[in-house]
Amino acid sequence: MTDLTTALQTCLDGRWAAIRDETRTELDAERFAPPGQWLSLEDYRARIADQVQGLAETGHPARGFPVESGGNGDLGGSVTAFEMLGHADLSLMVKAGVHWGLFGGAVANLGTERHHAAYLPSIIDASLPGCFAMTETGHGSDVQSLGTTATYDPATDELVVNTPDVRSRKDYIGGAARDGRLAAVFAQLVTNGESHGVHCVLVPIRDEDGNPMPGVTIGDCGQKAGLAGVDNGRLTFDQVRVPRTNLLNRYGDIDEHGTYTSPIENQTRRFFTMLGTLVRGRISVAGGAGAATRTALTLAITYAGHRRQFAPPGAPDEVLLLDYRTHQRKLLPALAKSYALQLAQNELVELMHEVQLAGDKAEEHQQRLLEARAAGIKAVATAHATATIQTCREACGGAGYLSVNRLPALKADTDVFTTFEGDNTVLLQLVAKGLLTDYRDSFGDLDTLGMVRFGAKQFAGVVIERTAARGLVQRLIDSAPGRDSEKGPLDRGWQLELFEDRERHLLETVAMRLRKAGKPGADLFEVFNDAQDHVVEAARAHVDRVVLESFVAGIEACADPSAAQLLERVCDLYALSSIEQDRGWFLEHGRITPARSKQVTASVNELCATLRPQAQVLVDAFGIPHAWLGTELLEEPA
Repeated sequence: MTDLTTALQTCLDGRWAAIRDETRTELDAERFAPPGQWLSLEDYRARIADQVQGLAETGHPARGFPVESGGNGDLGGSVTAFEMLGHADLSLMVKAGVHWGLFGGAVANLGTERHHAAYLPSIIDASLPGCFAMTETGHGSDVQSLGTTATYDPATDELVVNTPDVRSRKDYIGGAARDGRLAAVFAQLVTNGESHGVHCVLVPIRDEDGNPMPGVTIGDCGQKAGLAGVDNGRLTFDQVRVPRTNLLNRYGDIDEHGTYTSPIENQTRRFFTMLGTLVRGRISVAGGAGAATRTALTLAITYAGHRRQFAPPGAPDEVLLLDYRTHQRKLLPALAKSYALQLAQNELVELMHEVQLAGDKAEEHQQRLLEARAAGIKAVATAHATATIQTCREACGGAGYLSVNRLPALKADTDVFTTFEGDNTVLLQLVAKGLLTDYRDSFGDLDTLGMVRFGAKQFAGVVIERTAARGLVQRLIDSAPGRDSEKGPLDRGWQLELFEDRERHLLETVAMRLRKAGKPGADLFEVFNDAQDHVVEAARAHVDRVVLESFVAGIEACADPSAAQLLERVCDLYALSSIEQDRGWFLEHGRITPARSKQVTASVNELCATLRPQAQVLVDAFGIPHAWLGTELLEEPA
């Protein structure tokens, strides 16, 4: 590894670089590498179950849990370690994430001391396999409308968990089909005939011999497009009784008389506060998508650096694929965006670490910021993964279609990332809600119509909240040239101002459209529905700006001058390729002139040529262990 590669890797690895290095060096490559041959569904599931036990033996999963329960409280380190698994086998990352991140996270974050003492030690060492039963056949993103019920029976001091219809069956539940013994079941809590909204109840689904518990019907989702090692299943409950104390009661409790109490009176606010504590899963999906994308880019760029095709007239040697401008344009802007998203992910994980360590003392504004940023980064990172892995497959031709070269598996395994842990379109709408002025004042009513009413009442501009490099970004924007300045599109202040101006314009105009809901007789749903595409674009513009600012902050933090200089050019490519992709909007709204638009395209071409000699260094800096890449794409045929 060259000094430049090491310096770049240090910048990318961020605050938890030591955790990344531990994962690279301490995980047994033979045990944790992707399978080198086809496996049956059962063999693959058994392999992943064994790997989960192997992870438990390393002690890495304990990072994500409280010290008093046998963990070490390093939440950011835990998410970082799980992200690294995305370079190896995504089935392992998802299976481990379900057990420790979602199931274990529900017990840790929604339960209280009695649950922590009773369950967390066995969750940490994986002796109690669990699953996270939220999604239903008829309810995915709309968690607030789940059909499963948990009704308190005062005669026996028990909760009765029931599936009233097929639409309320728990579906696609990781760990349910084969290994899970205890499920964190999300259900409508009912006491004395009154519903208190969605709460989480621990329900045993198998006994120690693996047999379904009485009243529990377990189905197998079977073969999926990807993630073959994850045993997704279906759960149906027929009047299943569990002790009242199985209710995870941090935000809502029932006493022996059936009286319900909660520290948060408003039911909607209570619901979103509860979900907010589970944001780690969404952040981990973004991290895993980023890891898979970086793996695909490493394979495709390495291959393009030795694969030759067509000799120029009069030349004896064929040209390397990566020397063709079209090939550079396929891969290098995607590489630049992956750098940008990695630095944004690092900032997001740091924010999560600080907010969740603060617990109930965390500022509400910081919690809302975390939730919105997690939703936005997840949506953009997973969409980037889907597009980029397909591009990498095509860039490798027939070789990219071979299973041995991993790209088909990466494509299949990540395809579902755009819809699980939140459908991307829904998540971007959540981001947009959080961007309207005085959003916190509307927190008691976050349904679709509530957003419309809020937009109608509160239109008074928008808030642009900067990321880590606040002072630097503002100085660059203040010194930005005008749209026709001779400084050209490589001026960082001009790029930042353009991204910020687009976000502000989209937010202000969407709020203006929503004001129509205030007119007498207005159909509130139609007003919102008509503006839905505008809402999503505003959110996407916000995420683009946040990611660019994170890149600027990452460069500022880079201590190595050579690495920082190279990162400046990669950042230029990210910014300008993004502007080029959306130049129709910038031209339509007079933000750039046709002449400047042509300059942007020319600059992207020049940056691709400039970065071509450093392409291998840039992917090597991802620090992916060779054993985890292990494909035919890496070596030039003799």
